[in-house]
Amino acid sequence: MKDVAKLAFGASSIYLALGLLGGFFYRELTRNTEFAGQGMSQLSLVHTHLLTLGFLVMLLVVVLEKSVGLSGSLFKWFFGTYNTGVVVTGAMFVVNGMRTVSGAGSSAAVSGIAGIGHILLTIGLVILMVIVGKNLGSKPAGQAEVED
Repeated sequence: MKDVAKLAFGASSIYLALGLLGGFFYRELTRNTEFAGQGMSQLSLVHTHLLTLGFLVMLLVVVLEKSVGLSGSLFKWFFGTYNTGVVVTGAMFVVNGMRTVSGAGSSAAVSGIAGIGHILLTIGLVILMVIVGKNLGSKPAGQAEVED
């Protein structure tokens, strides 16, 4: 498997770009449709959710890999499940937000898919905690014991 830290750093970089683009898209869409000030749209949440759940969590994964080590078969499950959850949740925020701005209202299907995204996020976070818990106290690969 590719180096965990590099993989997480790459994902973090992508989420940073998507989070910043999400904020820009929200600002421009609501300004150009004169929606600004007419209420809340989930588009406003895309920016912060992608930056927090994507960018910051993946940066934390880089730090955790370097400090306690996350490599192993469970990491693949975490990485795939968690990132699928972030993407699904973020995409449904965009879809639901655009429906709100266009006046189409909410959709039970969109809400259901967003719920699945949140479930995947939860499963991913639980797997991450299991990995960290199992690796606490062990040295990451390539780190020598330091004597006083």
